Amino acid sequence: MRVVVAAVASLLAAPVLAQAPAYTTAAPIAFMKDLQTGRILLAKDADKRIPPASMAKMMSVYVAFKLIKSGEANLDQLVLVREETWKKWNNQGSTMFLDVNSQVSVENLLHGIVTLSGNDACVVLAEGLGGTEANYVALMNREAARLGLKGSHFANTNGWPDPQEYVTARDLAMIAEATLRDFPDLYARFYQKEGFTWGKTMGSGQAISQGNRNPLLGKVQGADGLKTGHTEEAGYGFTGSAVQNGRRIVMVVAGLGSTGERIASSVDFMNWGFAAWQNLPLGKKGQVLGQVAISGAADATIPAAAGRDLFVTVPRGFAMERKTSVEGLPGLAAPLKAGQQVGWATLTIPGQQPVRAPLVTPVAIEEAGMFRRAWNWLMGLFG
Repeated sequence: MRVVVAAVASLLAAPVLAQAPAYTTAAPIAFMKDLQTGRILLAKDADKRIPPASMAKMMSVYVAFKLIKSGEANLDQLVLVREETWKKWNNQGSTMFLDVNSQVSVENLLHGIVTLSGNDACVVLAEGLGGTEANYVALMNREAARLGLKGSHFANTNGWPDPQEYVTARDLAMIAEATLRDFPDLYARFYQKEGFTWGKTMGSGQAISQGNRNPLLGKVQGADGLKTGHTEEAGYGFTGSAVQNGRRIVMVVAGLGSTGERIASSVDFMNWGFAAWQNLPLGKKGQVLGQVAISGAADATIPAAAGRDLFVTVPRGFAMERKTSVEGLPGLAAPLKAGQQVGWATLTIPGQQPVRAPLVTPVAIEEAGMFRRAWNWLMGLFG
């Protein structure tokens, strides 16, 4: 049995429907999601399998963060730069300029991966935390499956070209979202640096400083991650994120033809996401949005409230009517703990995707006595 409560609220008078804002990008592949609401703002060939290039390193970092959080690894842990690994990766693409047979902390290796995109740093970290790169890659694919990545498979830790390695733009955004959600402190520690210094030049011995390739840093307010990528086959790509006024967006572009195109496309795309769309409040945390039916309690219905601040993403500048309906979970029965989910709120706006959000009971619901339950049952028979 369900109780549905509907309320219509007019925000502003407007006769038009709020269609999704049009947007054209030079990127052959693009994806954008508002993480505050879960709304996908744009998807262009987002499920096409593509080479990840260095954007694969986000999954390498995700696995390392998970090992650190679980206590299986720590930031001060030292890892040996094996001679075989050094010979293979010292001059292969982006490098951290690690010294052969040196010992480097996990923290510095992570800076070398995130900020410098070091291919050598990825493999050294994998060998230190996984025993071998192959073992570490197995962990990456296991986590990819657990996170629900449906179009991705990893063959190495750094995105070096391999016919068995592929991702989708949607999956790259999911890795970024999972990193932000699961490891916010580690994300803030590693993904915001504008540059990092490691290694020395031959001859003069001067310290080598390299800048972060993130095209949004310093150009888009609130930009703080994530990872660029480039190979001849993949072209130029970027998975990025920024937060403004509590609203966070994740974006992916791929297949671009140059560094300049990547910068221009990334900055314009992210600015469009914040400028063309706005998030409107659906309900404050703890706000009761309706009543839902329950059995076994003192009353036949109980309040259903927002468990967190709820928002909906709509085109900026459009005003419209919205309809909020509340429905209870089927078979809901006492007792319940405070904060336990009891139903869903669905917001419907003309021309927009419906938005669903979980509702909870703001207070604990005790089981009623036998006579009260019998009375509620009898009243239910008569409507």
